[in-house]
Amino acid sequence: MSNKKILYICLAILGGGILLTTLIFFTEPEAEREGASVETAMLVDVLNVEKGTYEPVIVATGTVQPVEDVTLSPLVPGQVTRRDPAFTPGGYVKKNQVLLQIDPADYRNTLELRKSELMQAQTSLTTEMGRQQIAEQDLQLISNDSLFGSSPLSEEEMQLVLRKPQLNAVKANIGAAKAAVGQAELNLARTTIRAPFDAHILNQNVTNGSQVAPGDDLGRIVGTDFYWVTATVPVNKLQWLSFNDGSSEKGAQVRITNPTAWTADAERQGFLDRQIGALDGQTRLARVLVKVPDPLATQSENKDLPKMMIGTFVEVNIQAKPIENVIRLDRDFIRSNETVWVMKDEKLEIRKVEIVLNDDEYAYISEGLAAGDQVVITDLSTVTNGIGLRTSSEGEEQ
Repeated sequence: MSNKKILYICLAILGGGILLTTLIFFTEPEAEREGASVETAMLVDVLNVEKGTYEPVIVATGTVQPVEDVTLSPLVPGQVTRRDPAFTPGGYVKKNQVLLQIDPADYRNTLELRKSELMQAQTSLTTEMGRQQIAEQDLQLISNDSLFGSSPLSEEEMQLVLRKPQLNAVKANIGAAKAAVGQAELNLARTTIRAPFDAHILNQNVTNGSQVAPGDDLGRIVGTDFYWVTATVPVNKLQWLSFNDGSSEKGAQVRITNPTAWTADAERQGFLDRQIGALDGQTRLARVLVKVPDPLATQSENKDLPKMMIGTFVEVNIQAKPIENVIRLDRDFIRSNETVWVMKDEKLEIRKVEIVLNDDEYAYISEGLAAGDQVVITDLSTVTNGIGLRTSSEGEEQ
């Protein structure tokens, strides 16, 4: 093929390409401006809110501690002659149950001795009263024989003649003897060590044959009727809590859980009892006491409930006072600086709200939102007042 033919073919191909490109350029469809507004409006989900009355739940953490906690100690010295088998770590005892018996022999002997001393003093009183009666008769005879018709003795002399000092001394001896008998009876009773209340034994330090003295640590017991949970809450939430003020038996209801030790559905019920009048030194939070009945589940109706252990960290859910005429909103939908995103007329409004209370899940809003408002619950990357918004239902209609 000659060079001329090759050149003609190349020019023909080039011309065809230019013609095709020109045809495509002039026949390209134009973009329609009417759809631009729909494409730029951001797709969001909204939540319609309503006002109502709600009961918040304030969540806090606390430590379990006993209400009654006693370290047993003897009041008289002696040798332990008997220990109740229940007085061992982990045991349970009833109120007035005998835990330990100190040898009472010496104390019985002392009591008998004091009783005999009392009897002697009472005998001395009988004798002295007889002597006083004789002295009164003698004084009467002296008075009758007196030339002046009255006793020549002074008041002090008459007291001596009638043996008043001797009688008072005998009465004082009787009082001392009675006190000695009472003390001996008390010491004898103290040789028997009893449980002061229904108790759980935490530790036991003596056994049969142990020699004990006043001040010795015999063991530690705690009451089983109630435990306390010492919890900490922010000071500004105290106004929403109901305590036992004396007019009612119980304060606010409290639900207690222990996620680390109990099953997910296990819980204990208690009530708000007292507020401690001092802030926690480290956290600067207010301290409250939650009272839990039968914490060791010793009663038959509580046998399936988890037992509480002293020193355990637990979670408390305190039922707060009802809040009226507020909007309850998930805390995740509260934006920075206590603002809420609201969709109105397909535009975004950033509203400042007044929050009455925050609990663990919700914020309770009194101002800034109205019933029927559509709160934007979608997180947006661009947030400006007035930007276009749309919901999925609006997109389907268009």
